[in-house]
Amino acid sequence: MAVLVMANYGVVIPAFNAAATIGETLSSVLAQTIKPDVIVVVDDGSTDGTVAAIEAMKLPVTVLRQENAGPGSATTRGFAALSTLIIATLDADDLWLPEKIEKQLAFLDRHPEAAGVFTHWRTFREGRSDLPDMTSVPGWSRTTMMIRRGVADAVGPIVDPPGGRGEMIDWIARVREAGFGLDMLDEALALRRIRPGSLSYGRDAARDRGYLEVARLAMLRRARKSAGPG
Repeated sequence: MAVLVMANYGVVIPAFNAAATIGETLSSVLAQTIKPDVIVVVDDGSTDGTVAAIEAMKLPVTVLRQENAGPGSATTRGFAALSTLIIATLDADDLWLPEKIEKQLAFLDRHPEAAGVFTHWRTFREGRSDLPDMTSVPGWSRTTMMIRRGVADAVGPIVDPPGGRGEMIDWIARVREAGFGLDMLDEALALRRIRPGSLSYGRDAARDRGYLEVARLAMLRRARKSAGPG
């Protein structure tokens, strides 16, 4: 692949009680064919030794700590800590395949009009290795997202709804409503881990309230837009 003009990127990883998985997640970042300029892990009030697990690895990682406020808040804080032209994000229990970043950077290099690009991903269960023949689906998610710096600056914070689910659905909707173009690579370049206790694990009425709030906020924005000024 040709040398990329735009390889200045940073990584943001929000982490909450991720001591069991953060090492593998960080290893997948460091295994990228194009290395990041900076990696920021925002510890969102973990109580299980997540920070100690990171420090024990002695990796080139910046760790920020905050009281538990949600993954959206932690991701937003990570955005503010970066000055790179490109931002990639990743959940603390998911994994990147080695060419993910290279292929996304190449896409943005070819498409200067694109504000961000996502990839397909595959799901795997805790304790089971990745199976390449598993079905991949479009990953409109934090783990697959790569955006230009200006998107984060223009759209504002990722807001955590009640229950802690749906914040990325809301933020991606706001990105589109602001007129930014987002694209999707059709190749599976990330792996989504499902494990007990993760935000992705199973149905939960309390957590799922966030999706209802996201839908409500979207309807309010559309109503305000239809009403026009005043």
